[in-house]
Amino acid sequence: MTKNFIENAMALLDHRETVYKRFCARVLSFDGVIVTCSTVPCGVGSICSIVHNSGSSVTGEVVRVSDDRISIIPHDTNFPILVGQKVFLKDETQNISVGPELLGRAFDGMGNPIDEGPLLNLTARYNLSGKKLNPLERQPITAVFDVGVRNINSLMTIGKGQRLGIMAGSGVGKSVLLSMMAQKSSADVVVIALIGERGREVASFTKEIFTSHSKDKAVVIAVPADHSPLLRIQGAKRATAISEYFRDQGKDVLLIMDSLTRVAHAQRELGLALGEQPTARGYPPSVISLLPNLIERTGNSKASSGTITSIYTVLADGDDVTSDPVVDTARAILDGHIVLERTLAQQGVYPAIDVTKSISRIMNDICDENHIKNSKILRMLISKYQDNYDLLMMGGYVAGQDQDLDLAIRAWPSIVNFLIQSQKETSNFVDSREALNRLVASL
Repeated sequence: MTKNFIENAMALLDHRETVYKRFCARVLSFDGVIVTCSTVPCGVGSICSIVHNSGSSVTGEVVRVSDDRISIIPHDTNFPILVGQKVFLKDETQNISVGPELLGRAFDGMGNPIDEGPLLNLTARYNLSGKKLNPLERQPITAVFDVGVRNINSLMTIGKGQRLGIMAGSGVGKSVLLSMMAQKSSADVVVIALIGERGREVASFTKEIFTSHSKDKAVVIAVPADHSPLLRIQGAKRATAISEYFRDQGKDVLLIMDSLTRVAHAQRELGLALGEQPTARGYPPSVISLLPNLIERTGNSKASSGTITSIYTVLADGDDVTSDPVVDTARAILDGHIVLERTLAQQGVYPAIDVTKSISRIMNDICDENHIKNSKILRMLISKYQDNYDLLMMGGYVAGQDQDLDLAIRAWPSIVNFLIQSQKETSNFVDSREALNRLVASL
């Protein structure tokens, strides 16, 4: 039965390839980014194949359609494209192959294995761009999602199905924090999208995940910075589609995307190449529309008992977490954000989370009153100490003038010890909550 199924599937693919090859176009011009060719019956998002005279070919995505020509951006920017080359329609709908066999593997933006493992025979198909969910059909967030990080579990508790952003400048510890969450979280499946990052970091992050106990529940989609902008966007969409598949199987999925800013940069490259006018800091309008379309695909759905808890890193240019357009857009869409502070990292406080600027919009709905009360007390003490830090360093404060500040000064060594957590240490939600209660009770 399996043999007949495979033979029928191969025959169908051959037939589809034969049908598509009837639609042939020719390259008219190439400006280094966009290939303009004569028209074939396709729409925006279709996949075409550009064939070199030597027989080699490169795939590309249709990004613009007019009466007499179409525009294609190739997936490989180094492929030699010449006027007159043949262009074939390869796929009208961008569907990807999914299945449980994806677990423990690493793929590129087109779904090709990059871990030297065998090719997979996947039968299930999912739309790369997903499907819109009725907002009234979203399951409410009622359960805690354990990330294994004491600071987050206790002071900004995350719920299953929440969308969270990690915002910071470069080199403040975003990747280390993501690695801790990926390995220590309570998720059934972890989908990791490494978009636009350095090749060395992609290799080290993937090796770290696949050498840990979480290998069998992780899927890695890696598209480094030297790949085309289309592949970077494809990688983000593919990771989200894979998360949707496992959610529909009833799994609790953790989607980690590093980074959302690189996805925005890729869309900015495409938008400017297509003639869009830059608006805020050089970002065209298509960037602002891409981010919510991507993020809103995650979360909970009443159609299944599965969830997608998504965590996106957002790179703040120049450590600007207030006016950067990508940071501002992401903060408005997400259900909470974690801000990493460079001064804390310089003081050796890791993870360098600025508690006073970080918030979970779901915490009050999923935590008990005592937990919320103690978290507010600790937040107030941290804020008091940080606001008066310069005054304390100059010796300008006299004890007894502010009881809350006096308490914060006495408790600061214990607070710092509470906030610091090594990369190898795990603190589940119950332990984190009890540690918070003990700390506040000892003040």
